[in-house]
Amino acid sequence: MTRLLDLGMDRIRNIIMDMAKLSEHSVEIAIDSYSKGISSKKQIFEWSEQLRVLQDEVGDLAIELIARYQPVATDLRFIRSCMEISYGFSRFGRYAYDIMDVLETMGSIADCDKSAVMEMAGTVKEMIHMSVQALQSKDKDAAEKLYEMDNTVDALYRKYLREAITPSTKKDASEMVKDPRCYVSSLLILRYLERISDHACYIGDSVHYIATGVSSPRR
Repeated sequence: MTRLLDLGMDRIRNIIMDMAKLSEHSVEIAIDSYSKGISSKKQIFEWSEQLRVLQDEVGDLAIELIARYQPVATDLRFIRSCMEISYGFSRFGRYAYDIMDVLETMGSIADCDKSAVMEMAGTVKEMIHMSVQALQSKDKDAAEKLYEMDNTVDALYRKYLREAITPSTKKDASEMVKDPRCYVSSLLILRYLERISDHACYIGDSVHYIATGVSSPRR
């Protein structure tokens, strides 16, 4: 007979995977909207709220399973880690919404140079996908790969920040004078992408803990 605990864990697992798909899609749509200069704020807000509700559901169910069945070892690691993972996916959705909020606040930025954001976005999208795949396969080695990619993201952010505060070093420095929204919007969105990158690493850490029972060496 299937243990009631197993049924509860299956429910958590299904919710987590639903969150993974929805959060990944939210970020992809936010980046695509930025690239094309269109608004998807209402839709992404709804997805962000849905992710928040699902995160609460994971937390409530996890606490119930721990209180009722007192799981140990692998089961307890999984339940505990899912609470952290659900938070990470919820943050993906929130940062996707924040990106949309920047676009609405700044107005049209169609003439701005978007290359820095799109370069970082490519890496971040790959990291999100890798974190989801690691969760599905319980890949304990994904965390190390994610942190290597995070180093690239951090370097891109610092590079653009330095250029933004010393515009005289840029050939297109006049862009900042003509329309400071270009720099401000890029810096804000790059920061949100950098935070998404961090949470992808944290998900990798949680997967490592589920698979091995020890914390990731990078955590």
